[in-house]
Amino acid sequence: MLDFVGTIVLVAAIIVSINALTGAMPITTSQRLALSVGAGLWTGLAAALAAANLFLGSNPVGPPTIGTVIALPLVATAIAASISPSVRAALLAMPMPFLIGLNVWRLGGAFFLLLAAEGRLAGPFPYSAGWGDIITGALALPVAWIALRGGGKALVWAWNAFGMLDLVVALTLGITSASGSPLQIIHAGVGSAGVQVLPWSLIPTVLVPMFLIVHAVIFAQLTAASRATEAPQLSSSR
Repeated sequence: MLDFVGTIVLVAAIIVSINALTGAMPITTSQRLALSVGAGLWTGLAAALAAANLFLGSNPVGPPTIGTVIALPLVATAIAASISPSVRAALLAMPMPFLIGLNVWRLGGAFFLLLAAEGRLAGPFPYSAGWGDIITGALALPVAWIALRGGGKALVWAWNAFGMLDLVVALTLGITSASGSPLQIIHAGVGSAGVQVLPWSLIPTVLVPMFLIVHAVIFAQLTAASRATEAPQLSSSR
């Protein structure tokens, strides 16, 4: 039953988030369609690899395969944003309150705790990832509301840093507690085995990269806003 509910929630989170993100970008309809199709195909690839058991820590190709699937969207986005002014402008043009509010989906971190209760996750990983996501998701809408009103820059910085750190720590704990993996450091029963298979593998391979990109864009927007505020002050002081 948990897998059934999880499948519905995760697929909904992916579909809604992808459509919302592409819809928030000031790009053409054809570009929006291409981006949505590309994201959909990438999600399908991640699901197919998981169905073929290619993410298992006990599989010799498991760690490098899941690592590649997680890293490629991040690397591709970073490269595209660094070499293409139009891509960078499209990312920075998305409303910050929207990007913050999108993290409300991370209330689904409760699934980590439920999987741990069923004995399908163990060690520090499910509790760090679960509670970190729940806190990030619970604060998303209040912080988004404050950002919408143009205040609380320090609060947004703190929330964004916490949300990104939560994902980085979760990935680290998940990788180092994968049973059978050469990268395993934490030996705690099944470790992170539960998120190496469907539907839960969609969290590290699709949702985590997406939210890391969202956090990175928010940081870039905050930095740009700070520079824009400092520029007139520097000019007036000369």
